[in-house]
Amino acid sequence: MNAFSRRGACPALSAPMQTGDGLLVRLNPVAGGLLPKSLIGLAESALRHGNGIMEVTARGSLQIRGLTAESARLLAGEVDALGIAVRSGVPVETGPLAGIDPQEIADPRPLAERIRAAVDEVGLMARLGPKVSVVVDGGGQLSMDAVTADVRLRAVRADAGVQWSVSVAGRARTAKQLATVDADAARDIAVAALRMVAEKGREAHTHDLSERQLNSLASWHSVTPLSVLPDISPSRGEIGSSRAGSSPSALEIGESRGDKAISPLAGEMSGRTERGAQERRPPRSPIGAFKLSKSHALGIGLPFGSMPAQNLIDLATRASHLGATEIRLAPSRALLFLSLSPSVCSMLLDTAAALGFVTAPIDPRTRIAACPGTPACASGRIATRAIAETIAKQSSDLLDASLTLHISGCAKGCAHPGAATLTLVGDENGAGLVVDGTAKALPARYRPGYDAARGVAGIAAAVRRERHQGETAAACLARLGAAAIAELYRRN
Repeated sequence: MNAFSRRGACPALSAPMQTGDGLLVRLNPVAGGLLPKSLIGLAESALRHGNGIMEVTARGSLQIRGLTAESARLLAGEVDALGIAVRSGVPVETGPLAGIDPQEIADPRPLAERIRAAVDEVGLMARLGPKVSVVVDGGGQLSMDAVTADVRLRAVRADAGVQWSVSVAGRARTAKQLATVDADAARDIAVAALRMVAEKGREAHTHDLSERQLNSLASWHSVTPLSVLPDISPSRGEIGSSRAGSSPSALEIGESRGDKAISPLAGEMSGRTERGAQERRPPRSPIGAFKLSKSHALGIGLPFGSMPAQNLIDLATRASHLGATEIRLAPSRALLFLSLSPSVCSMLLDTAAALGFVTAPIDPRTRIAACPGTPACASGRIATRAIAETIAKQSSDLLDASLTLHISGCAKGCAHPGAATLTLVGDENGAGLVVDGTAKALPARYRPGYDAARGVAGIAAAVRRERHQGETAAACLARLGAAAIAELYRRN
């Protein structure tokens, strides 16, 4: 732990990342979930060794903040003592109800394990960047459609039984469809795609693959079983089959002579996904009750993905007393409590609400991404969480499902790296507003950080006045235009 991971890396327990409020570690339990007593133990460790703040990320990972080099070592020892095994390597993610959802088409966990094993076998971990990921989605009540992945496999029903739809580069709505195949072929295509990415370097993703490479992947399953592929040769930079004529040439796969790579947004713009994925219903929120075979699961959200560790201790203690047997981490910054009855769900919701957790999917706080900001983070220039709470209370009607508001303490944009409808970013000039951009963009207008919520309230008031019947907030803002929005923010 002498050298800490750089920003953009994955801050695993063994490689904490330096942030503005100290070191940060991210945990993904091998078992998929935690015993209530284990989460309590982790939260107590966070209080002893960190700044007492714990987070659940947009992808469903657990983070502990505010560590030092020494306290990170102590934390790692306590995690071991709690018997919590954590994953390392290329993330191969499954849904939070994987294996226990009676509505899922197939249990995705066995296929996910086979992909992990294959990735390890061919030595890809060290050759892929820290943000490369795979999603294996068995379907059901809580899909992984909203989670971005380099490779995604989704169970579909077919005449021949369960098949797996394989796509790359994006969320379910935007990813480029490659093939629908059995589990063996799905694993082979996933690993072949990762090997192509590895050839392009540690900054590469599947959106950097060329059309020829994607086409070769789409037909890969019919011609090239994984077992005949040799290891990647760093010196040659190509993947080839040992059987003459059995696969596309090394050039088609390695693309070493300058074929034009597809744009990072090509898959998103085309929307070419199987069976009209653009028409799928929006993914269900993980917040709320879910019926399982013999019990219920209850999803409870962390406001802006963050909570004091003591609040988590109190909630997990109450859940344990009510009979919860397991707590799973869920995408969209939530926790799922398992083995509950409907009446117990109601009691746990009351406790969660009193502790400040998010207990309804329509809570306006779910539409805001906010980093710790000041005073928690030394890099922050504005009090992001206080601004977010005020906006959620005063301008909740602006925060419908069409819009994301990002409040960033600085230009790094940790809480929401992508573009948002509205972004407030702190710098030496105060709280700047970026319309349809990221925290790294040049703000169009500024106002003092302490008064930023009032500027957003002015935008919300204009939307109330100008919105057409049935029009979303995002559509109304687009019609008003970026210049008008920025002026509303400045002058109100």
